[in-house]
Amino acid sequence: MLEPTHNNELPAIPGKRYFTIGEVSELCAVKPHVLRYWEQEFPQLKPVKRRGNRRYYQREDVLTIRQIRGLLYDQGYTIGGARQRMTDENGKGSISAELRTVIKETIEELEDVLKVLAPSK
Repeated sequence: MLEPTHNNELPAIPGKRYFTIGEVSELCAVKPHVLRYWEQEFPQLKPVKRRGNRRYYQREDVLTIRQIRGLLYDQGYTIGGARQRMTDENGKGSISAELRTVIKETIEELEDVLKVLAPSK
């Protein structure tokens, strides 16, 4: 995965499973409204939405955001150019991004079911 030099100055990503939009904003040095805009422009970026449409990003999402940030801010790509580069590089278009979202949601639902079925210790 492409990791531009400026991204090395960003803080380390903690070993958490989920991050709020505020946490991701700080980790990637990008304002929350920019993150929401990028979700519309980049099919690879699909955070999980839970209660009240709150966004929860995973580590993979944070890395994707840092990659997008590097393309736009460090390498001077336009939104369209960065989108094309991300699609070419990852070999993933909007169909696979949608599929990844469905898989993420399915895994989370199954984990919730496991918690209910697991005997209390």
